[in-house]
Amino acid sequence: MTSTALFDEPGPKARRRIRIATVLGTLAAVALVALALRQFAANGQLDAARWQPYATWPMWRYLLDGLWSTFLAAVVSAALSMALGLVLALGRLSPRRWVRLPAAGYVEVVRTIPALLLVYVVLFALPRYGMDLPLFWKLVVPLTVSNAAAFAEIFRAGINAIERGQTEAGLAVGLTRFQTMRLIVLPQAARRVLPSIVSQSVGLLKDTSLGFIVSYGELLYSGKVLAAYNHLVIQTYLVVALIYLVVNASLSKLARTLEARRPTPLRRRPARA
Repeated sequence: MTSTALFDEPGPKARRRIRIATVLGTLAAVALVALALRQFAANGQLDAARWQPYATWPMWRYLLDGLWSTFLAAVVSAALSMALGLVLALGRLSPRRWVRLPAAGYVEVVRTIPALLLVYVVLFALPRYGMDLPLFWKLVVPLTVSNAAAFAEIFRAGINAIERGQTEAGLAVGLTRFQTMRLIVLPQAARRVLPSIVSQSVGLLKDTSLGFIVSYGELLYSGKVLAAYNHLVIQTYLVVALIYLVVNASLSKLARTLEARRPTPLRRRPARA
């Protein structure tokens, strides 16, 4: 197989422009942070007394409980989204129109709808028709519906990336199409799209912050309650932002590591004359 690239390698001028833009962007970010710290110091927000409560275990235990609720909602939503996304991906690849068209319609429509709107539908519209879900599922269901479309496209891209000869070889040895997909195609596709799955899961984890709308006790909602209790709004939300930064940066690093370790296609050797 020959490897392909979407873009050409940047030349010397393009690399120089990229370096200049990177330096200017870094300087602008540093200046913005310095200005914010100056304003915080001028208003007494950096005083040790305002940060001392976050050196105590009860504060961190409360926030870690919120982080656990965030992880729980994210893991359940991710598992359901991936399962539904795989079904939708296989549906879009089906030769039967009555299967392919509904799956394609679901993906194309749901991808255009914000997750926040789906949360409002579950929160306000469904109870009018007698479907008042438990608090946990008021967050998980809209996240599952929204992210299933994204996972479906990830799985479909991974399946399409597998060479057609793999399927033909499975059929040639007597396997059915379902067995060929399950035993040959899907394992290879899953390995190829694993970094993309992790990256999508990072976005799903951030989407759990919509739980504050339904009063689900995830990390952001816990920070809101804590800030209302101790009146340390800036300090509380900065700590919450730091927790999100550490968790999401760790997951993003995992995605980059998986991407780097993914085996690259072998190049086809030129035929001898």
